[in-house]
Amino acid sequence: MKVITVVGARPQFIKAAAVSRAFLKYADIQEVIIHTGQHFDANMSDIFFDEMEIPRPHYNLAINGLGHGAMTGQMLEKIEQVILDEKPDWVLVYGDTNSTLAGALAAAKLHIKIAHVEAGLRSFNMRMPEEINRILTDRIASILFCPTDTAIDNLRKEGFDNLPITVLKSGDVMQDVAIFYAEKSRKPALDLPADFVLATIHRAENTDDLTRLKAILDSFDEIGSQRTVVLPLHPRTSKIIEKQGYKINTNHIHIIEPIGYLEMVFLLQHCAMVMTDSGGLQKEAFFFQKPCITLRDETEWVELVENYYNVLVGADKQKIVSTYFNHKFNLDFSSNLYGGGKAADQIAEALLSL
Repeated sequence: MKVITVVGARPQFIKAAAVSRAFLKYADIQEVIIHTGQHFDANMSDIFFDEMEIPRPHYNLAINGLGHGAMTGQMLEKIEQVILDEKPDWVLVYGDTNSTLAGALAAAKLHIKIAHVEAGLRSFNMRMPEEINRILTDRIASILFCPTDTAIDNLRKEGFDNLPITVLKSGDVMQDVAIFYAEKSRKPALDLPADFVLATIHRAENTDDLTRLKAILDSFDEIGSQRTVVLPLHPRTSKIIEKQGYKINTNHIHIIEPIGYLEMVFLLQHCAMVMTDSGGLQKEAFFFQKPCITLRDETEWVELVENYYNVLVGADKQKIVSTYFNHKFNLDFSSNLYGGGKAADQIAEALLSL
């Protein structure tokens, strides 16, 4: 069985690595990896692949820096050609990027079976490009690997019980990843406070809306008066802050450069709490047994909120600060919400059986 895996962003490479390791257990599975180049990253070098133990892509399409339409269209064209050359049995896609949708569309038009990992997730916010990508990909897939019961319920409500599509609860490959890399974490080459909150902000809804951005940073400042906030800050966000003349109180907020995944795992292991607008980091906080405050108005990971591991606060300073100081989080992390680290094996076994 030949599987083409389509990835385009660093998080997708890391997730795909877990499934690639599972594929290696089976002599009957041949995997061909396409990197669309969607998230161009100069650090995605030999060191990245060696340190993360990630298979190198067989194809690099180098498509990046374009608008949604142009990017998705060019990916569709080039992925189609690879599919025609390789003649796979399956095309495997992850998550909700333009690479995800382009890979799925290319396969569907050539009548190649599609497997979607992280299927069934919904934010119910159609202004998010990711929401459009995940909905369309789910609809044209052959098998949907859902990380949670909530994801399966979302699909059921959308009528997937009546469609010729296999829906399976596989668990979440990100838990496989967290377990694998926990022992490989690396301390960043910088001074860290002994007790800190790990914070990230990257979503355009927060960084491009100056009212929201200021409210979040002001809340970090207030919280930082009690416990230092460590903030890996993207250069783009840093430029926005500088342009607006906002002065970050570096006594309360410890700004660091963006770091690699192994360093981020170290910070997750040693922080007291996570504050983020990242979907992935919400789950990783749970995997590493840390309470999480989510700086968004909605989340795909509702089970974390329902079980009191996570609180949605949007960009309301008063709510952010009050939640930090007053909320009683669930600190019993024994709940098996995401499959316990066996998702990749289930995915490989399912593809072989169909």
